Order: sequence, then structure tokens, then C-alpha cells
Amino acid sequence: MDNTGFIARRYLFSRKHISLISTLTYISIIGVTIGTALLIVVMSILNGFFDVVKNMLLSYDPDVRIEASGTPTFSQNEALMNELASIPEIVIASPYMEGKAILANDSKKNEVVDVRGIDTESFFKLVDIEESVTSGVFDVSVRNRQPGIIIHEQMRSDMRLRVGDEVALLSPAGMKRALTQITVPRTYRFEVRGAYFLQQIADAPKVFVDIEAARRLFDVRRGISGIDIKLTRNEDAARVKEILESRLGDEYKISTWYDLQKPLYDVMYLEKWGAFVILMIIVIVAVLNIIGSLTMIVIQKRRDIGILISMGYSKSSIKTIFRKQGLYIGLIGCGIGGVLGFGFCWIQQQFGILKLSSAFVINAYPVDVQLLDIVIILTGSLLLCLAASWFPSKRASEIQPAEAVRFE
Repeated sequence: MDNTGFIARRYLFSRKHISLISTLTYISIIGVTIGTALLIVVMSILNGFFDVVKNMLLSYDPDVRIEASGTPTFSQNEALMNELASIPEIVIASPYMEGKAILANDSKKNEVVDVRGIDTESFFKLVDIEESVTSGVFDVSVRNRQPGIIIHEQMRSDMRLRVGDEVALLSPAGMKRALTQITVPRTYRFEVRGAYFLQQIADAPKVFVDIEAARRLFDVRRGISGIDIKLTRNEDAARVKEILESRLGDEYKISTWYDLQKPLYDVMYLEKWGAFVILMIIVIVAVLNIIGSLTMIVIQKRRDIGILISMGYSKSSIKTIFRKQGLYIGLIGCGIGGVLGFGFCWIQQQFGILKLSSAFVINAYPVDVQLLDIVIILTGSLLLCLAASWFPSKRASEIQPAEAVRFE
């Protein structure tokens, strides 16, 4: 009958008296508990911030984007659109034309802006931007032979524009033609139909015009800058990217939502796992306490170990006794820490007790508990506790029973 677990528990949690060894054991358990709980809470909060930023960006960024490889534009053809329609994960494919231009109004104040020409029918299905309109309407159609333009609210305020004002756009192609042909630069005039506000994190705010107007502005007849794609689930973006790359070939550059903002997402992942490594130091300090407490148990129980060996316990059984002590400390610490961490995350999700001190799109720290993170945290902490028992267990197994009994 294997009673190594019973002996391990008796050595760890003896009720006869409170000694330095038992104190160190409880300190080790508390250290593992605090480290595990903090890891779960901090990692979940960083996951929450990642989701907040991701959702903000995906309110405008597509799930997948197709661009030309090596050229600024490519031709929109029926074969390409039919190929996209044949992929079941793709819900919407919205072509666009994009470029930089100078925006001017009668106040003589000019701004270099990013102009995006959109196909309104598909764009409104791709981006729910109408809810972000702060004044006027999101309408870029032609009225009274004049196309409409939508600008960002901050730009409208800076340039003191109002709905109904007229602005002009001048593209680099128009400036180049004016310089080479020695003519007056050709500008295209638009009516301000509305203003919008989207929380921008990475890119500068854009102005929106109809895609046909953008083609005339940038002197591109049938060309487009790219196609934005919305999927049934953005988690399928990487798989759809592989499908498109295999079908479309090297002529096109395929980017997922992660690729579009890769530097930002990479930094957030680096912060997350950097915090994991730093907070693991708390668990490592607790592990050092485990080594100390188990080593002192070996010294204190030297005579008992000698008797056990004399009774027929093998070296592997002696090692198992002390390894189980490390396992019990890890299980108790990880168990309590996991419950505390989960409990705090649930309370934060329900009630938002931790508030953000500065103004942000949310007023409380976001929380997203991910199963993979929990598995990594609990497994890592438990393995460290088991590793801490290696040296004391090896030392205990090397005790000679005759010498242990003789000198006690």
C-alpha cells in the first residue's frame, strides 16, 4: 500500500506545534497564491485592453484586405469578384480608391488629407459608420452636378467648415500635370454633406467621397486601390488569407486585420507576456521558500527518513514523499490563487470596481479571461513548485539509515 502521500501531508501540516518550517510552508503557499491570482488578473486585464483596441480598429478596418502587389492600383474585374463570392466565409467585398490630396476652402487654409473613394452600397454594410455621423448625413452622391464629401469632425472644426460649404481637392496627379503642361492645376469641388467621428488609434482621419469621384481625382479610370472584405467571423481571417493567396497568386497582397495594424498588436502582445514574466518572479520567490522549507524538513526528519529506509522504503519512495509535498503546496496555492483571480475578474466584469483615472472610451478596466492563459499560468506555477522539491527529495534519498539513527 502506497502511503507516501499520507507521510508527505503529515510532514507539511503537522498540528503538534507551529514551527519555523510550518511558517515557511504557509509563506510559500501564500506566495504561490498571490502570484497566481495576480497573473490571472493582470493577464485578463491586458486581454481586455487588446479586445477594446481590436474592436475599435475593426469598427473601420476590414477582416481581410486585398491590394495590388507592387503597384498602387489594379483593375476591378468580374472574374476577381466572382472568385471572392465563391468563398463561403466572405460576406461583403467592398472596393475602394485611396490616395492623398490637398483639401482647400475659401478661408485659404489647406490640409493634406487621406481621401477614400467608396462604393456606398457595400461600404455601409462593411462599416457601421452612420452611427458616427456628428452633423449632416453620410451622403457622397452627386446632387445638382456636385459630388458630396464627408470629413472628420476634428478637421471640420479646425477648418471652420459647415454642412453645405464647398471645398476643393487637388491630387498629386493634378499638380504633376500642371507642372509638366504649364497649366492651372485642375481641382475638383465637393459639397460638405456631413462630419463623422471615429476614435482613431493608428491612422489619420480620412475624408470620404464616391469611388467614381476618387477615380477622376486621382486620374484612374477603372482602377481601385483595394478590396475590403468582411467575414462571418474575423477569427477565420488567417485561413481565408491562405485560400486567397493560393487562388489569386502573387499579383495581389492579402492582409488580415492583424496584418493591417501589426506593430500595434505586436506591442500589446509584448506587453502582455512581459507582464507575465515579471509577475512570475513572485512565484519564483515563493518557490525559493519551498526549497528552504523542504530542506529544513529533510534535516529535521533525518531520523524518520532513516527508519523508513530501514523498513524497506526505496530511494524513489523517499523522493516521492518530498515531491508530493511540493505538489501539495503548488495545488493549494494555485487552487486558492485561481479562485481569487477568477473571482476578482468576475466582479470586475459585472460591476467595474476598478475605474480608469483618465477619460477613455471605457470607464473601467476591461477583463477578458482566456482559457489558454489560465492553463499556462496554473501549469507554469505548478511545475515550478514541483521543480522546487527536486533538490530536497534528492538529498533525502541519499540519507544513510545507519548514520541517521545513530546520530539522532
